[in-house]
Amino acid sequence: MRADQATPARLIRAAGACLALLMLATLAQAMSIRELRTLETSEKDGKLYANYYLVGVMEGLREASDEEQRAGRKPIFCINGRRLEPRMARSLYQSELTRNADSYEADMPVQLVLSAALRNSYRCNP
Repeated sequence: MRADQATPARLIRAAGACLALLMLATLAQAMSIRELRTLETSEKDGKLYANYYLVGVMEGLREASDEEQRAGRKPIFCINGRRLEPRMARSLYQSELTRNADSYEADMPVQLVLSAALRNSYRCNP
């Protein structure tokens, strides 16, 4: 058998890798507002885990905004030398939920809320 031919073991490994990637993509769905609230109340360290999640979402949104700017497109929000620290994620999220309580349903993603909070708090100059 030639080295470039597919063997059953190679096919099984390739299929397993594809399946693992598909499962990972399925698990990487956004957390909803309801799921975040449940996490906060259902586990011993739930509030801490939720805070870590909010920080991760905020950092991801910040990187996405920076990437838009690097690519020459309008960023999602603009920090412009102002302070944006990880410890601020919770207060930004809660403030947005409080300010626009009628706009959000429990099954909406946390990212939507935090993105709106960052856009409102760190507006870009026209």
